[in-house]
Amino acid sequence: MAAAKFLKSASDPSGFPEPDEPEIAFVGRSNSGKSSAINVLTGARKLARVSKTPGRTQLVNFFEVAPGRRIVDLPGYGFAKVAPEVRQRWRGLLEGYLGGRPNLRGLVVTMDIRRGVTELDRTMLDWAESLGLPTLLLLTKADKVSRNEAAKQRRRVGGEVPSAEAAIVFSAHTSQGVDEARAHLERWFAAPGADGAETGGVA
Repeated sequence: MAAAKFLKSASDPSGFPEPDEPEIAFVGRSNSGKSSAINVLTGARKLARVSKTPGRTQLVNFFEVAPGRRIVDLPGYGFAKVAPEVRQRWRGLLEGYLGGRPNLRGLVVTMDIRRGVTELDRTMLDWAESLGLPTLLLLTKADKVSRNEAAKQRRRVGGEVPSAEAAIVFSAHTSQGVDEARAHLERWFAAPGADGAETGGVA
């Protein structure tokens, strides 16, 4: 995914690009390491803006990772220090995207491995399951816990979220889990879409 580049941001569904190319979306609780995961997976250090301030991503951001392939950075959830009307607008963005993209191949949900599955994560995962969206869990910030604790948490999360295709122990800092996650995204991108076509290889 070395050719990754920013395409556009949208503040409402009318600004989304045409759903004519396969997309994989990333979502997660605010400050769960979503932007860092996107950056390390695409090999572009500053593709998605990283901030220690929860709720930084306020738009739906589209990136091209190869010809005919897009990654989408969705607004984080679970933020506390924003006005209710802003939270409502962000919820509308999520609903508008997840419920209206026939080209969406899968949803990557980032979770801080130290937190496990929160109630907001459960809500998001239940929503994805109701839409029939394949999901991949990235248990981020794995460098903050021991290897044994990471293995225990992976088993725990996998048991709590049986609908997910996989739960990957992941660290943007040490690159743990990066190859495994990239391979999963590649399978999603390469799978036949609604029109039966396969997309091209990753640049």
